[in-house]
Amino acid sequence: MNLQSASDSGVAVPPVTGLEIAVVLAEKLRWLVLAPLLASALALGVSYLVKPTFTARTSLLPPQQPQNSAAMALASLGAIGNLAGAAGGLRNPTDLYVALVQSRTIQDELIATFDLARVYDKDLLVDTREKLQRNVRVAAGRRDGMITIEVDDLDPKRAAAMASHHVEALRKLSGQLLLTEAQQRRALFETQLKRTSERLRAAQVALEGSGFNRGALKAEPRAAAERYARLQAEVTAAEVRLQTLRSALADTTPEIQAQMQQLSALRAQLARTETAAPAQGDADYITRYREFKYQETLFELFSRQYELARVDESREGVLIQVVDPAQPPERKSSPRRSFWMVLAFASTLVALVVMIVGGHLWRRPAADDESRALRLRLRRALGFGRRATA
Repeated sequence: MNLQSASDSGVAVPPVTGLEIAVVLAEKLRWLVLAPLLASALALGVSYLVKPTFTARTSLLPPQQPQNSAAMALASLGAIGNLAGAAGGLRNPTDLYVALVQSRTIQDELIATFDLARVYDKDLLVDTREKLQRNVRVAAGRRDGMITIEVDDLDPKRAAAMASHHVEALRKLSGQLLLTEAQQRRALFETQLKRTSERLRAAQVALEGSGFNRGALKAEPRAAAERYARLQAEVTAAEVRLQTLRSALADTTPEIQAQMQQLSALRAQLARTETAAPAQGDADYITRYREFKYQETLFELFSRQYELARVDESREGVLIQVVDPAQPPERKSSPRRSFWMVLAFASTLVALVVMIVGGHLWRRPAADDESRALRLRLRRALGFGRRATA
């Protein structure tokens, strides 16, 4: 019977006001001050039990130009090279090197170098990688292009050493990838160069055996033959370019699709050129002259690209400039005691205000019969009604 309030007897219940809430909070002012202060002191004490973490930072500037002569090789192809280069698209080198820093290869090298499985107290390599990923942050500046590497560790000297080792591992991995790509291009163009050299000698012998007809060297037939040879050489170069792209990319990528479209367009243009037959008297010479010019042009293209691939293969590595070397940090980065104290004070204060105001509103009589009925049902469901009745 003591659960019934003045509203049960028909007395009107006034609405909740700010003054009422202020009075309720003022009555509990001591708790609202002491409890958050006690929570802040407790958070401060716990923070001293947590081992401090130090963050070492280094920043580097990756090469802003392509690390091989691919662009120069494409330029040697003339118009087809420009189109192929546009199809391939030079990727942002900063994003590429960020991906390399975060690669599993560099992570495994760091784990082996610093024995991180023992440091992190992990039995599995995959757990050690996950812990390392949480302790390493790599960011790229969109405006300046610099890459920042931050490493967290309990030992400031080890944090600085790990940050510096990221740069060394990146140089090593970049040099290996560059050498592998250059070796592939060099082997490909070396094969094409040998094959073209043999065909060029055969075409030269055939041309000399056809008899020299000065009338066949008039401006129009000669220009047509050279144009045909150039087109055919560009078709072959485009096929080689497509083969090179397919060794690294899938057929569904935009680069491959654009290169296939370009190759189809060149083949169609070559087919239209072939339909224009030369005069009967000069047909034999023009045909052999076309073949000779085609092999000669192709030999020049492959020679330039082969030499460029050899230059890339002979390079020692890529130039990665360290802007800010990693230094052992003098101050810890965590735990931030002031932050945890403020957080403990604020969260405790908010929790107390909610509890005090909510308890007051819970005990406050309802304003209508429906609200009273719902409140009584909720109290009975929670067991308050039975205790109150008893």
